[in-house]
Amino acid sequence: MMRSLICAVALLLTSVSGQEAAAQQQTTDLRGMAGANDALVWRAVGRLDADGTGFCTATLISPEYVLTAAHCVYSPRTGEALKAEDLTFRAGLRNGQAAAERGITQIEAHKAYDPKDGLTASNIRHDVALLRLARPIPTHELDPFVLHQRRITSGAVSVVSYGRGRSEIPSRQDVCKLLQEHDGILVMNCNVTFGSSGAPVFTHSNGRGQIVSVVSGLGTFNGRRVSYGMSLPSVVAELKQQMRANASGPVPELRRVTVGNRRLSGGGGAKFVRPGGS
Repeated sequence: MMRSLICAVALLLTSVSGQEAAAQQQTTDLRGMAGANDALVWRAVGRLDADGTGFCTATLISPEYVLTAAHCVYSPRTGEALKAEDLTFRAGLRNGQAAAERGITQIEAHKAYDPKDGLTASNIRHDVALLRLARPIPTHELDPFVLHQRRITSGAVSVVSYGRGRSEIPSRQDVCKLLQEHDGILVMNCNVTFGSSGAPVFTHSNGRGQIVSVVSGLGTFNGRRVSYGMSLPSVVAELKQQMRANASGPVPELRRVTVGNRRLSGGGGAKFVRPGGS
């Protein structure tokens, strides 16, 4: 089973055709949350902007921590690690107005994530980064989302994300499916696009949504268009240890990407969207 999944990951970028790319833009199962009341419960999800070079989706998981994908902390133009001062988290951003806006003071990408390797099975499992806000966002202003601590292997989930063509308001897919989970990799049929990287995947089995994964990439699996994520609890626990260990000293420099030296290439590789949709 794991071997077939790795093969699917290895093929997913090269298997994207023009017809599939066009099909990806059909968002009939997405709804933009333009109304304030509609978006109210999801305001802890925000857009992570990178100094004019692009954006990802990120989520407040405590007053001082934001969760996103590890590949979002590298420049899509140069491949270099972004500096903390390059990033801004805009919680609940909607038509230019954010519920809260903060700079970032510390970045921790999981140590097992290798930006030079592209969308491999190992990288999907570890494509997670934790960011420390310059100032905490009090819980009376925004209620952080918590991680789902139990394993789920299939069933209904939902996604809230920003993305190309819908960057100014959050969009929600009320129901998509976790098709399967194996060895820390989640395969879903959720509708995501460039800029949706780092978007939270929610389960609603216990009332208010709890985060089961973040979006890492997109591709094909068993002939179907899918998105990939990872099992979170142990990975986030390791990131919190990294955060504490490095908090009192200088923020470690993240490894650099050699542009063009990816194992994979193609339409699904640049999961960090740039302004203008390029």
